[in-house]
Amino acid sequence: MEKHTLKRIKIEEIPEPSVRLFDPEVDAVALSAIDAIRTEGETALRDWSVKFDGLSRDEPLIIHRDEMGAVYDSLPAATAELLARAKGRIAAFAAAQRACLAPLDMPAPGGRHGHEFVPVARVGCYVPGGAFPLPSSALMTVVPAKAAGVEEVWCAGPNPTPETLAAAWLAGADGFLRCGGAHAIAALAFGVAAPKCDVIVGPGGKYVAAAKRLLFGLVGTEAPAGPSELLVIADRSAPPEVIAADILAQAEHSPDAMPGLIVTEETLADHIEEALAVQLAALPEPNRSIAHTSLRNGFCCIEPDFERAIFGANRCAPEHLELATANPTALAKRINNAGALFLGAGSAEVFGDYGAGPNHTLPTGGASRFAAGLSVLHFLRARTWLSIEDPSALIEDTAAFARLEGLEAHARAALIRKR
Repeated sequence: MEKHTLKRIKIEEIPEPSVRLFDPEVDAVALSAIDAIRTEGETALRDWSVKFDGLSRDEPLIIHRDEMGAVYDSLPAATAELLARAKGRIAAFAAAQRACLAPLDMPAPGGRHGHEFVPVARVGCYVPGGAFPLPSSALMTVVPAKAAGVEEVWCAGPNPTPETLAAAWLAGADGFLRCGGAHAIAALAFGVAAPKCDVIVGPGGKYVAAAKRLLFGLVGTEAPAGPSELLVIADRSAPPEVIAADILAQAEHSPDAMPGLIVTEETLADHIEEALAVQLAALPEPNRSIAHTSLRNGFCCIEPDFERAIFGANRCAPEHLELATANPTALAKRINNAGALFLGAGSAEVFGDYGAGPNHTLPTGGASRFAAGLSVLHFLRARTWLSIEDPSALIEDTAAFARLEGLEAHARAALIRKR
């Protein structure tokens, strides 16, 4: 029987990115929902929502913006102000990101060329509404879309709470589709009940993730978002009770969350274990049971060599990577694969969850090897342009290359411009 809360493993035993996102049975259910919504429209959407979301037959599928605004106005002042402060920090970060994306205009042979960043027309934002409703996700998805210049943004999710509706309104959402799961993603993709969206983003359960992946190409989306992940690298400078608190905060997300730990000393690992046991026992239900289950998915490596710790972190490619070390900035420069970095024991992952600025919608399951967290970039297209007044410097090369590929009409389209 394992005597540790987090099983002790070697760096080489750190699990490689999970394939849990690709479950054939889940995909089959998601595809069934997609086909039903595509072929039967609002009738099927209503059926699926009644069955899976608890919506009654006579309840409206859409909550309009003015209704959401009324909900915001009815909130206690402290809650409304809390949402507004978080929205302000997220918006400031997103606006700064957008300002980094400048248009390009440079000389070209015989003219000029460049690019411009153009927003998509309409975005759908999924906002989870399960055991723990997440109004923070409404802010994290809608705000950057608006900062990117998207004109119309719709939210979707089951059983939205007043706080979720208020957050969506405050962020600038135009309406809220009261459906969840794969059928909600399909409705946003095909324009059923809510308008058809160009990009659909946001965290969700396994059916939401499957539907987004299956519909990619018809719509745009961000990297796969599966079970939540946290890896902490800690040395003797890290307070054990702080590390334990951060691990539990991640573990309570869901029973399939993955908390991981790499520490430089066995004594530190033991002290973190002791703090984990105390803090876990003090959690209320259902948080305690959820965290207890997900801790079984986790691991702890005792590794004094930072080079090997870096190898382990890059192998794991976690959603969140917390560097609770004496020199986190230097260590961060060696990390290639992580959705988001948290530098130093003071930089709690939960600060990122609740609106410090950067987005909390991040790649999981190893997707940080090739993808980044949600940002204004997901709602923009880098559209290139070409303006050639004197094509003489391009004609011969273009024609020669076209003939190299056997495309004579291409060659002649260049040569006809010869003066």
